Amino acid sequence: MQYLSTRGDPERKRFCDILLEGLAPDGGLYLPEHYPNISAQLPALRTIYQEQGYAELAFAILSLYIDDIPADDLRALTHKTYTKAVFGTDAITPVRELEQGLWLEGLSNGPTLAFKDMAMQLLGNLFEYELARRKAELNILGATSGDTGSAAEYAMRGKQGVRVFMLSPHGRMSPFQQAQMFSLQDANIFNIAVEGVFDDCQDIVKAVSNDLSFKQQYKIGTVNSINWARLLAQVVYYFAGYFQVTKNDSEPVSFTVPSGNFGNICAGHVARQMGLPIKQLVVATNENDVLDEFFKTGIYRPRSSANTLETSSPSMDISKASNFERFVFDLLGRNSAELKTLFTTTLAEQGFFDLSADPRFQTQHARFGFVSGRSTHADRLATIRAVWQGHQQEIDTHTADAVKVAREVRRAGDEPMLVLETALPIKFSATIIEALGHEPQRPAAFNGIEDLPKRVQVLPADVQQIKAVIEQATQAV
Repeated sequence: MQYLSTRGDPERKRFCDILLEGLAPDGGLYLPEHYPNISAQLPALRTIYQEQGYAELAFAILSLYIDDIPADDLRALTHKTYTKAVFGTDAITPVRELEQGLWLEGLSNGPTLAFKDMAMQLLGNLFEYELARRKAELNILGATSGDTGSAAEYAMRGKQGVRVFMLSPHGRMSPFQQAQMFSLQDANIFNIAVEGVFDDCQDIVKAVSNDLSFKQQYKIGTVNSINWARLLAQVVYYFAGYFQVTKNDSEPVSFTVPSGNFGNICAGHVARQMGLPIKQLVVATNENDVLDEFFKTGIYRPRSSANTLETSSPSMDISKASNFERFVFDLLGRNSAELKTLFTTTLAEQGFFDLSADPRFQTQHARFGFVSGRSTHADRLATIRAVWQGHQQEIDTHTADAVKVAREVRRAGDEPMLVLETALPIKFSATIIEALGHEPQRPAAFNGIEDLPKRVQVLPADVQQIKAVIEQATQAV
């Protein structure tokens, strides 16, 4: 399998090259030259999942995209990653029916209690494997609005040949999220709290990645969902969810996904393009509703940092959805020149681009299945209360956004709707207490985490200062 850049770089690369690279040299994102069609293989994949489990399903799907890791090694990596010891259940991503036809897929049973573990645990093992094979090192530079950071750090802590420099918006994560990251004392983990919002952090990561000489000298890689390997790992749980709520391979399902950076639902887009019978992909946003605006109007209008709202579902407080470029590339018929103009020229000059009159946008629902909806703080509180009162289940704020939107979209008699769970409620306890009047359940392993010593630097949103931290840490070895 060869990979190309969304922005037209002529070079084609193999999986292990883009695993360590992150962004393409032209600033684009990597995608496979084509999506393998698995329609004829669905019965076999269902049997694999039912008889051999999630790890073997992951191997089967990843094998379609990864041909430069020997099959036995790749199988060993997926079986090392997806275990009951790490994810709490044999199912790995168990589903539970919330109400007739509406299901929650549990993705938050990993080490950091968030869906990001599903991909990040695999990414950590892939990095360690490939770096050992090359006798190389990697400096991972990432940005987080909450859960990516801790998931990456827990996956990479102690890994040979890897350092992690994680940027987060200063003061804009929940106390639990901050404690998960900042309490880590591992020598290869560097936390940097940036004075700004998530988009400032993400802009710094992209700026460093686009400085090709610095990137090469300091061996910069990424764990954000701009890294194709992470998005690929997420494709697997769409298949696992599908197999759990259907009896045969002709039944359609829909998915509702809390969406900020568009990575999680972009994995669903890939699964649908592969032939998984997904009827609708429902984008659920919070008050930072740039994606909802696009899917309703065809206008993509990222907001400035100053106009990115601070909400009670903070992992979605994002207005520049970096993975959105991957979908627009497919929407435009993979026209890289057209896409590059939109993202590098039109956005820079106008602050938005408008595809509302484009027939390719007007037919996108039929071709790609996307619809969208929006949720507010009041909606989150009401949904959290309703789920608790009706089902005695606690859900986190982001999952609540998705449940609210899923209920709006779904009609009686429709195909099953799966909501992808974002995190366990303890990560956002202040809002759960506001909604329910009690502290959410806390796994015993995390008792007192907020009181542990913290290891973090606070820096302005300045690319040069971030580069200086990387230089100093690398030269100190």
